Amino acid sequence: MDASDLKMFEAVARLGSMKRAAAELNTVQSNVTARIKALENDLGISLFQRHARGVTITGPGQRMLPFAGQITKLLADARAAAKDDGTPNGPLKIGSLETTTAMRLAPLLSNFTLAYPEVQLVVTTGTTAQLVTELLEYRLDGAFVAGPVEHPDLDRQVVFIEELVLVTSPSVTDPSSLTKCGTLRTIVFQYGCSYRQKLEAVLSGMGIANARPLELGSLDAMIACVSAGVGVTLLPRRVVAHAASEGNVSAHALPQIHANVETLFIRRKDTYVSSAMRAFLELCDTQT
Repeated sequence: MDASDLKMFEAVARLGSMKRAAAELNTVQSNVTARIKALENDLGISLFQRHARGVTITGPGQRMLPFAGQITKLLADARAAAKDDGTPNGPLKIGSLETTTAMRLAPLLSNFTLAYPEVQLVVTTGTTAQLVTELLEYRLDGAFVAGPVEHPDLDRQVVFIEELVLVTSPSVTDPSSLTKCGTLRTIVFQYGCSYRQKLEAVLSGMGIANARPLELGSLDAMIACVSAGVGVTLLPRRVVAHAASEGNVSAHALPQIHANVETLFIRRKDTYVSSAMRAFLELCDTQT
């Protein structure tokens, strides 16, 4: 067992395919297949079940997976620490909510890339649940998520405070009228989005328990569907401010218990804090 074997194992487990893992790792499928088979022979166990659609990780593989990610990250941290002379440089992988990316990150990322051009910054988007999982599995260096997030392995700091609003079509002047709808649709990101969970709580408090979700992948599509009267959603006021000012949607204030949400920057406690990450954290401090 060596680091390259573990890297291949993690990629196959995450992608569910030897072929896709080979493409990501810039190697041939036969090499991945042979290395995984050799690893299984060395351990005396099957890490994957092979089938026509790819592979499925086994119970022993699931138990081994966190260690593979940890060891791979530890080796990467050792390499980064050896090369870190105090000048921010090298790769930095940051995750973010779609809403935070759209309305908050442009000036922060612009300032960071101008100040530290040697840092290879990559930003990906996802739901809070996805981003927490990717961070815990050592696939991200840090992430902007919606609070609260409680985990013993994570450090967190508040970066922004957002006001959430119930977003409806312009024809809805009083949110209480939604209780008279036959079947209300909620326009949401996929499961794991914290705003989706909060919307369910808001509607439940209004006595609406039968709303049917329509999952979409972009803010523009969500706002367009709400404007057309397809359903309702819950978003930060800043996200819908322009659409509301144009009369395309109505933004309804919420009770205080639901109105405010913290956007946190989270990272693992057990990873090396590079000069690039330290500079990023300092810039985040200026946003609060």
